[in-house]
Parts: sequence; structure tokens; C-alpha cells
Amino acid sequence: MGIMTAPAGPPVDDRLVSWWGSLKRRAPESITTVVLHATEIPTLDEAWDYAERSADGTEDGTGVCGHLYVDRDGGCHRFVPLDRVAAHAAGHNTPSIGIELVNTGRHPDHFHSRSQEPDEDFPPDQTAALIGLLTVLKETHPALAHLVRHSDLDQETVPASDDPDVPVRRRIDPGPRFPWDDVRRRWERMPGPFPA
Repeated sequence: MGIMTAPAGPPVDDRLVSWWGSLKRRAPESITTVVLHATEIPTLDEAWDYAERSADGTEDGTGVCGHLYVDRDGGCHRFVPLDRVAAHAAGHNTPSIGIELVNTGRHPDHFHSRSQEPDEDFPPDQTAALIGLLTVLKETHPALAHLVRHSDLDQETVPASDDPDVPVRRRIDPGPRFPWDDVRRRWERMPGPFPA
């Protein structure tokens, strides 16, 4: 599959997980939503390793990961082709594309009560690459209408790892340091699909 370049977008390097071929196929016109995530894992390599290992011992041989990953330097990588359903947002996978932004988030103790305020910003190169990807996706997927954060879809709480009486959010990504208002405004101004 090599390197993909879409109109007006950044190059996307294929770094496919080994089990992607076992994922369910879908038609491009069924994709209505982009879900933004933060890896909450320090590096792209560690995120790929995590995704690859997440399939170990599963009944269907598939794991958990997003479709596209954007590194801090703006490098874009595809772990799963867009015509496959990736497991990245429980209950919302079939109609969505998952984009993961490499960011430590709450790592290493995601559910510790004192780890709930991430301190890493999202670099300008990373945000610019994300905007480029979103522009291309909106231009090339006719039904794509919604941009959401993982935290918008999963608002469940769990007991804190250090104190079971303290509830913490299961998912906060991409997190409070992500420039959501700016990205959402840009999304709303992006043109829709080009006529065929």
C-alpha cells in the first residue's frame, strides 16, 4: 500500500498492524464521523506495539487501535485502512474513523486520582497535520458530517486506582490541552465532498 497522499493533505505512511485484514469491511459512504483520540502512550512506536499486542489471545484475532496516527512532528501513519472497521470507540466504531494523536495524556497511571490533568501540549506541527487530514477526509467521504472527541462518546467513570471511593473518567482524550475549539471551528469551515 506504500505512501498515500490525498489532495491538500499530508503524506500518510502505511504502518499497518498485522491483523488489519481480519477486520470487517465497510463502504466509504457509511463513514459519518471522525473520533479524535490521544494515545496516552509516550511514543508512536509504543502505540504501534500496543496495538499489535492488543490482538494477542482475542477470539477473532483482532485488536484495538485507531485508523490514523499523528505524531508530534506532524508525521501521519495509517495503522488500519479506512475501509475497515477499527476498534477505537466502543459502540461507535462502524461509522467512524479513529484519529490518534501521540500524546502522553495521563500515562503511566491513567486512573490515579492525581493523574487526571495531563501536562503535555499538542505541538503546532501535529495540529496542522491533523487539520490537513481532516480536510482530505471531509473532501473524500461524502457522508462525513461529525467530528467528536473520544471523551464526548465515553463519559463513564471508574474507581481511581489509588482510592476506590474517588471516581475518575475512563476516557478524557484527547484531553483539556487539546485545542478543541480551534479544530472544531476549522472543521465547520471545511468544504464538503468534491463532486465526482
